[in-house]
Amino acid sequence: MALEALKGERTLAELAQRHDVHPNQITPWKAQLLERAADVFGAPHSPSQPPVDRKALHAKIGELTLENDFLEGALIKAGMLSAKR
Repeated sequence: MALEALKGERTLAELAQRHDVHPNQITPWKAQLLERAADVFGAPHSPSQPPVDRKALHAKIGELTLENDFLEGALIKAGMLSAKR
């Protein structure tokens, strides 16, 4: 819709009626498009967070799984947890 408003082929009133929005909403969308359109084609932004180390995450998952299995077995032997799940 903002792109249509930039093209200027229709009035804001026509666009608003066509897309069932208030005409006053189109103007800010048009301004946002003008301000941010270059970001689409600009240099990629560097991620704010470091990349995820999948090996470390998989190792942690394995470690936690082993701990859970051990604790579950200990609780079953102590009679504090039913063997049925």
